[in-house]
Amino acid sequence: MSLPHDLKIAFDAMDDENLPRPVREVAAGVVAYIVSPNDFIADRNDALVSYTDDALLLRLALAKALGTGEDEDAFRGRFPELFENLDEHLTVCKTVMGDLMPWLESKVPTLPGLEYKGKKVTKYLDDEAARELLFDDGLVFRTDYPVDEKTIADKLKKATTVTEVMKRRQTEEMRVKGNKVPKPAVRA
Repeated sequence: MSLPHDLKIAFDAMDDENLPRPVREVAAGVVAYIVSPNDFIADRNDALVSYTDDALLLRLALAKALGTGEDEDAFRGRFPELFENLDEHLTVCKTVMGDLMPWLESKVPTLPGLEYKGKKVTKYLDDEAARELLFDDGLVFRTDYPVDEKTIADKLKKATTVTEVMKRRQTEEMRVKGNKVPKPAVRA
């Protein structure tokens, strides 16, 4: 439910010149990832599943990118609603999602290298006109975000609703890369 608000926090990290450049690049990458219709996980039939990886990746990206510096601590302090229990929430996700979390975590270092609308993510940090276009796309995303409490109550009764789609995407990605795809465990 909080993804639109969390996206605003990622925009703030992207724009905060007190944060180290690599942190800002990760924030810009996660913003571009979220507003892009072409992300790692897409389920044309279920918007909730499509946005779950966005919410997780945003949290993982900010948790991993923000170091222990004074400016980074100050940034976290501005947004306690996201950062106060972030480590605890990510631990719960790791418990539920198992080997899918390391797979999602492996996406974080790729965020600064993403392209969005034909431009490298770093361009959105350095070019005001490009930054405004990304901001406008973020506003559209936040305005049109289709997930609400009713959607969550109806669709997210069990974690497998989300994890099965992610596992399929992980398997597809492994096949494309030529990696051996593990066989599913057989239950006795």
